[in-house]
Amino acid sequence: MNAAPCKPIRYTQRLSHIALISCAILFSPLLIASPASDSIKLPAPLSATDFIQTDEARSRLGQLLFFDPILSGNKNIACSSCHHPEFASADGVALSLGDGGQGLGPERIPVTGKNRPEQRIGRNAPALFNLGTKQFRSMFHDGRLEVDTQRASGMRTPLENDMLQGFDSILSAQSMFPVLSPDEMAGHYNENEVSRAVRMGLITGPDGAWQKISERVQAIPEYVEQFKAAIPSIQQASDIKFTDISNVIAEFISSEWQAVDSPFDRYLQGDAHALSAVEQQGLQLFYGKAGCVSCHQGALQTDHDFHAIAMPQFGPGKVARFESEPQDIGRMRVTGKPEDKYKFRTPSLRNVTLTAPYGHNGAFATLDSIVRHHLNPAASLAGFKLSAVKLAPLPEKDAKDLNQARLDRVVPELLAANELAVIELADSEISALVAFLHALTDSRSGAGKLGKPQAVPSGLAVE
Repeated sequence: MNAAPCKPIRYTQRLSHIALISCAILFSPLLIASPASDSIKLPAPLSATDFIQTDEARSRLGQLLFFDPILSGNKNIACSSCHHPEFASADGVALSLGDGGQGLGPERIPVTGKNRPEQRIGRNAPALFNLGTKQFRSMFHDGRLEVDTQRASGMRTPLENDMLQGFDSILSAQSMFPVLSPDEMAGHYNENEVSRAVRMGLITGPDGAWQKISERVQAIPEYVEQFKAAIPSIQQASDIKFTDISNVIAEFISSEWQAVDSPFDRYLQGDAHALSAVEQQGLQLFYGKAGCVSCHQGALQTDHDFHAIAMPQFGPGKVARFESEPQDIGRMRVTGKPEDKYKFRTPSLRNVTLTAPYGHNGAFATLDSIVRHHLNPAASLAGFKLSAVKLAPLPEKDAKDLNQARLDRVVPELLAANELAVIELADSEISALVAFLHALTDSRSGAGKLGKPQAVPSGLAVE
């Protein structure tokens, strides 16, 4: 049977916690012979040299900023609100509530009053495991932030030539774009000085949103002292730039969520008993008959490319404020190329069992369901129930976000763009595949190394 052309799959069944994105450097997978079979080639195990170097003082400073709501427009949400250790650096729901929500994970609810969320966030909050590896060259589900050595900033971003220079890595740049999103962290027009700057298109410069956030950090003596200790070039409060904040957060993410000690890792290192018999069967299917390796390549099980796999459409999508029809055309919104419509980045599968639901919009609640979708997208869409999607609560948006007629209208387009071939597997083979995906779990990495701080220098509440 021919292997499927690709199999993106950022899915899991939750056990613990955390991580996924980062830097530069083109990835060339190093292959070794499988302990199970000479006919299958497996990647070399991850090692310390695969990760960018981090400094403990900078990582600890980044930890505080990651959990501190001071970086959000209304000072009511932190990076950790949607990427929390309790939920494996994700949040356990398909589409989240950002600014205007309270609580964590599936228990997060909208506040009442004028700060109530305007809509759900249009895409699933990805986990952060192994984002500190040198292999990642693009960020976000659509890759709108990516390495580009021809640009002064070293990367292509939605800000184009207005992008700041000084980010240490693509992970650093990515980690700070949510502070510009009204629905995620900035808040909405006239709610605060950051959201007003964003609405006016002022991002960089002395009156820009990033500078206003930097000034908040500059005004907190404990942060100033920690920056001076961690970064020798910083001598006084005004020396702290937005890129400094972003760089230390990236170092925290990189060092905090390294998943490198799964049964699969131990198997790659030569321990033939690290995988059970059913997990070894799943490995054979993953790298053989099921064709998963076509897209889930290398030690992180991703080709770092973009593929259309007919994922269901629902939620507010990814649209400009003037667009009335919710939709998410994926990579096409970045490149403008019709052939990129409905394409999304292949996710890494490391710790996939910890971060359900799966897909760029969290459409599938279980590994079994997302695997079956990959094997036969048309059959999966025919039986897909919007009522099964686990959304953060925002009842006034349910009719629009869970519109079955809208989904039915777009299904022919989704299937026309689909790259996956139909593959027939027995239920026992699907179970074996899922067992192998569980073998990619480094359970000790879930909660991270430093975890949640008891308090942050701003004095704001830590969730």
